[in-house]
Amino acid sequence: MKRLLEVMARLRDPQTGCPWDNQQTSQSLVPYTIEEAYEVVDAIERGHLPDLKEELGDLLLQVVFHARLAQEQGAFDFDAVVTTVVEKMVRRHPHVFADETATDSASVSRRWEEIKASEKQASGSELAVRAGRLDGIPLQLPALARADKIGARAARMGFDWPDSRGARAKVEEELSELDEAIALGDAQAVTHELGDVLLAVSNVARHLGVDPEGALRAANRRFESRFRQVEACVDAGLPSELADLERYWAAAKALERNPS
Repeated sequence: MKRLLEVMARLRDPQTGCPWDNQQTSQSLVPYTIEEAYEVVDAIERGHLPDLKEELGDLLLQVVFHARLAQEQGAFDFDAVVTTVVEKMVRRHPHVFADETATDSASVSRRWEEIKASEKQASGSELAVRAGRLDGIPLQLPALARADKIGARAARMGFDWPDSRGARAKVEEELSELDEAIALGDAQAVTHELGDVLLAVSNVARHLGVDPEGALRAANRRFESRFRQVEACVDAGLPSELADLERYWAAAKALERNPS
């Protein structure tokens, strides 16, 4: 870490550093920070540990970069970032670092939220005083992941279906409303209702214990894999009518299920 901090300090040196690094701000780094986080996720989901090692390093560099920018502004440095997260982990795990007990992960999660809420109140900030149950969910999250968090927060107040059947029925209701909007040819209403369909699907996923963002990423990967095989058939000179493409797709799908 000492060497990494030294490297970052050198990169940001106004005289001998890197012109690109010297031009960056926390705002300009946002796209890179998001990209590096997703590359970590990609390496994890591919199960490729060498790539994961590299991507974790790239993500750590983003943390160091942001901390360096804050240090230059006299706000905080990397040591303060580490100290803050260490203190938070100790404070929010009283069943590990104090005399409380926890029987399962659900009780740990409940206690975590209780401590988090008390921390906000103790901070005395305006946001803490008027904080609602949906406050603090990052707007920059992918919409599907944010929908999942919104649903979970609402459920803590009891605003939820008792089981997945109610959530599943809501999908049918929203699909019916989408069909009505399509029939009317109302583009704005179609967009509105399609959004409601996706939100309803996220609630079904939550009730089933499925991460909707992860499920969609996996579906994207399956589509890409199958489509590449369809593409390969066409590039090899095979017929390319829709019926042919669907046949190649079915073959690719069957191969996934029975790779032997």
